[in-house]
Amino acid sequence: MIASASGIDLDDAEQLIRGDHRGILRSAASGGAQFRAVATAVSEDVLVPVAGVRPRAVVLVARGGGGAAAADVAAAVLGPDLDVPVVRAAALPEWAGSLDLVVVLGDDAGDPALSGAVGEAVRRGAETVVTVPAEGPVGAAAGTRALTLPPRVPVLIAHRFLHHLAAALAVLATARPERCARWLGTRDVAAGLTALADRLDGEALTDGPGREAFRNPAKALAEAMLGHDVVFAGDDAATAALARCASTDLLSTAGAASAGVGLVEVLAAPPVADGPGGADSIFHDDQIDGPAAVAPRRVFVFAAARDERAVRPRMAAVPDGQLLLAASDPSASDHAESDPAASDLSTGGPPGAADAGRAGTARAADSVPLIEQCAVLAVRWQTAAGYVAAASGTAAWGGPQGELR
Repeated sequence: MIASASGIDLDDAEQLIRGDHRGILRSAASGGAQFRAVATAVSEDVLVPVAGVRPRAVVLVARGGGGAAAADVAAAVLGPDLDVPVVRAAALPEWAGSLDLVVVLGDDAGDPALSGAVGEAVRRGAETVVTVPAEGPVGAAAGTRALTLPPRVPVLIAHRFLHHLAAALAVLATARPERCARWLGTRDVAAGLTALADRLDGEALTDGPGREAFRNPAKALAEAMLGHDVVFAGDDAATAALARCASTDLLSTAGAASAGVGLVEVLAAPPVADGPGGADSIFHDDQIDGPAAVAPRRVFVFAAARDERAVRPRMAAVPDGQLLLAASDPSASDHAESDPAASDLSTGGPPGAADAGRAGTARAADSVPLIEQCAVLAVRWQTAAGYVAAASGTAAWGGPQGELR
């Protein structure tokens, strides 16, 4: 269960900023900066060698963390639009060679498996792109023979998912420019990434510590998680990958355990056993007091806007389930009235709460590219995890995630 133990008021912006010793909230707000950094690399012609190539296959190699999550999302969201197969692998396949495009994603520059994959891909003559930090064995394996898109923005390692997602998107959009307009709204990759970065900046402002919870979707999400056993779920391959990444981020950022699964697994799971109420106590004795109270389970379901109508009926079978959608316009929450525990956290308010006067200016949610929706949701859950860390008293915790890198 995610407990609220710090006594921090999530609507007290000064207290949140002062107590965020690890820089979690600043790091979570850097999603737009990470996309913009990749756009800058594209404008510097880093990816010119892959422009317009027609590989036999695109191989996304990643072993864990944000790199693996980004590879899963890219394969699920972008792969179906390509006229070549996109293969997701934890190691370089034996058949990969000079006819293929290999992208190696990860956060550990010392990972021998990743450095081996890079070195072998280059040796076989495959066009190779590396998103791992340009140092250590991986950097040495890449040398001057592989194209590199290392992180340029210092963020917590738990927040590198968006860097890898931006890099994978840039590589595939550069290689297949005819698909770029579908993903980014323009055939200019750098301009499209920059525009998406602006939208992520808008989401970060909407989720910022200075905005009250009733019009702040990240704070509403954090408050909805407190006091519950949390399960993140997705109804397809892309959103299930987001769910797993959100669960990992919550553990890395707030030290809180949760589950990240597919919606099918949630529907098949048995209900939480009922137990007596009451707060946990160090004096509790099962033989005298009976079974300890069971924390209620709350399920947060990631879904694409286009799938909302199909997902909602399935959620009727999920007790205390909440749907997470990316708002079509982050500023729409300025005009929302919400309950932090509302059943729809798409814009921080219940369905239809946004001012109807904005309907002509905001893009229809189902017209927003799915890759953008995934990126927006990532900014939201990363910020929400920071608020959970603050509320549960773990924002000052150090450790391997405690430095911006």
